[in-house]
Amino acid sequence: MRNSTGPRSSSLASNELPVLLLLINSGDRELALNAFRSGARGLFCFAEHPFRLLCKCIQSVHQGQVWANSEQLQYLIEAVAQVPSLRVVNASGLKLLTPREEQVVALVADGLSNREIAQELGLSEHTIKKYLFRIFDKLGISSRVELVLYAFSHGGAREAEWVAGASA
Repeated sequence: MRNSTGPRSSSLASNELPVLLLLINSGDRELALNAFRSGARGLFCFAEHPFRLLCKCIQSVHQGQVWANSEQLQYLIEAVAQVPSLRVVNASGLKLLTPREEQVVALVADGLSNREIAQELGLSEHTIKKYLFRIFDKLGISSRVELVLYAFSHGGAREAEWVAGASA
């Protein structure tokens, strides 16, 4: 018999990104946070909703909406509020990141892996890892998720000048 306490997921393909819906049996905080951190766009809990709502949930997520109950949204808000503020400039007011580090940040924010970033910039994967460690240290962050948050809050529309090989 199948373990009914574990999550089951279904991926609905779209032209841009895969849409992930996680089917769960409980409203566990860590499960909800980890699902959204992993890219889930919806959480459907069988203990809270009748099965007939599953079709509406699938349609909503496929149309780009987020499916979560108020408790799960509260977990997300609390998690976002706990993210420490990011340092953009040092005490002298100078930028913390070099232009190359800003390129790496932009490519991470575009969803590229270390290997893809290395290929894009003509560097080794090891060099990209070194850049990321330095960037994390300079910004006082510890994950790619925090780095993407940094990029979206401080990056602006610089794609053409940041990304090597991008046409103007």
